[in-house]
Parts: sequence; C-alpha cells; structure tokens
Amino acid sequence: MYRGRFAPSPTGPLHAGSIFAALASYLDARAQHGVWLVRIEDLDPPRESKEAAADILRTLEALGLTWDEQVIYQSQRAAAYEEALARLDARKLLYACNCSRQKLSSAGTVYPGWCRDHHIVRGSATALRCQVGDASISFIDRLQGEYSQQLGRDIGDFIVHRRDGLFAYQLAVVVDDAWQGITDVVRGIDLLDSTPRQIYLQGQLGYPVPRYAHVPIIINAEGQKLGKQQYARPIERTQPGQVLFRTLQALRQHPVADLATASTDEMLAWAIANWKPQNLAGIRDLPEFEGSASPAV
Repeated sequence: MYRGRFAPSPTGPLHAGSIFAALASYLDARAQHGVWLVRIEDLDPPRESKEAAADILRTLEALGLTWDEQVIYQSQRAAAYEEALARLDARKLLYACNCSRQKLSSAGTVYPGWCRDHHIVRGSATALRCQVGDASISFIDRLQGEYSQQLGRDIGDFIVHRRDGLFAYQLAVVVDDAWQGITDVVRGIDLLDSTPRQIYLQGQLGYPVPRYAHVPIIINAEGQKLGKQQYARPIERTQPGQVLFRTLQALRQHPVADLATASTDEMLAWAIANWKPQNLAGIRDLPEFEGSASPAV
C-alpha cells in the first residue's frame, strides 16, 4: 500500500510554499488510496519555535489535510538514531571530524576527507561523518527524471551527527521513513540533491528505497526559495477554500471555476479525483502565488 508523508520543520507557520508541497503530497497519497502521515522534524531546537508545531497542525486541519496515524516528533526518536549510528559504525563507515567552520568553508561544497584517517576520538567538539568511497547513486525521479551523483566527487563524506550533539537530517529522515514504512516521498526539489545520500544510507542500513517525486519550489521576485527567512506570509486559516483553490492553480491542476466557492471537502474530492502530477514534470521552480485570501498574482 502507498504510504506517504509530509514532514515540516517547526521553525514557523506554514506559508504558500510549504502548503504547495503538503497538498501535492496529500493528493498523491489520496489519489492512490494510500495512507498520508505527518511527521514533525524538530531536530534543531535553536531554530525552532515551541508554538510552531501546533500551529502547523492547526493549519493542516483547517485546510482539510487530515493525516491517518499519530503525528511523529523526531525529538522523541533519539534512541532509533543512535541505533542506526551504531550499525553504521559496525560497518566501519563512521569517523569523527573536528574541522572548524572556517576550515570547512575553505574546502567549498565537497568535503575532502581531512579527518578520515586521523582516528580522532569522538567527543563534544566533533561531528560524525559517513564514508562514501566511490559510491555512485542514480535513481529515476517521478517528476524530474534520472538523477545521479558520484558521492565522493560531488558531496564527499557527509555528516550524520553534528558537533553540537544534534542528529543530522540525512540520518533521521532515512531512519524514520523506513520505520514508518514510507513507500513514496513527494517533496520540494530543493531536497533533490540530498536524495542520493539518503539512498546510500538506506543501502548501508538495509532499508527499502521509496519512490521519489520532487515538486517545484516556489520562488519570490528575487528568485529565492520562498521561506521564513524571506518573510513569507503565513497561511490565512480563515479562508481555507481560497488557499486550496490558489494552491491547486499553482500546482497546475486547473481547478474548474465553480470550485472557487466550494467547500474544502468538495474541493479536495475534486482534486483527488483529478490529480495529475505529470503537470509538474520537469519544472524546477514556480513564481510566488498568494496562498491566502488576497487576489492571486
């Protein structure tokens, strides 16, 4: 059975870009009579708001995007991540890294393996990196087509446990997708570059590889990904029908005009029955749209 998920980080309220990804994920699951889950990826306390997780859930509920099982919080999953690290360590894939941010910035985007053979003792001032060797990863994305990386050349050994003691996204998302039995991941194309690392970890940990579909990101007038750092406006929960209608338009689903005044249940029923993810194929970004009651741009 299809099992999908929406996994926001609670760093602020949902905005038009995050609802774009959430609705795509929801419709893809429902159109295939699947299960849709919500996971709160609260692994970075310094960046998170205590109220944001509850606000995210209230917004999803207001839009009629109801989930099927208990909401999972990554902050409660530390034991599972430690167990995964132990399994990687048993395969001799991990090493401690004490490179400073200044030193790392001098290396550019690919880590050159400075600490790989230094046998540094894991401690409070070290990160843990996963060795990739000459691994090459290639997969077919449902929307973006074939995507490949030679991990050693394109990424380098990557961090799975941060020097501040927090678990890295790449590890946590892989562990939780496997634990929740996720078969299909629908998310923004800004995470496409992370997928080969996740597939690599899935292979090393003996996990199944989900199907991936990376939808376009929403960009503002300056060409930046719409997000909280760009002061994206929160979703207006008091006008859920208008939010859904505009988001369906942005998703290129071409909702019929009569839906503009329909209830959220009616709108979602139409969208599920008429879901065409292929309308987003090959598109990497789309201009900002109004996910609120304001006039569409």
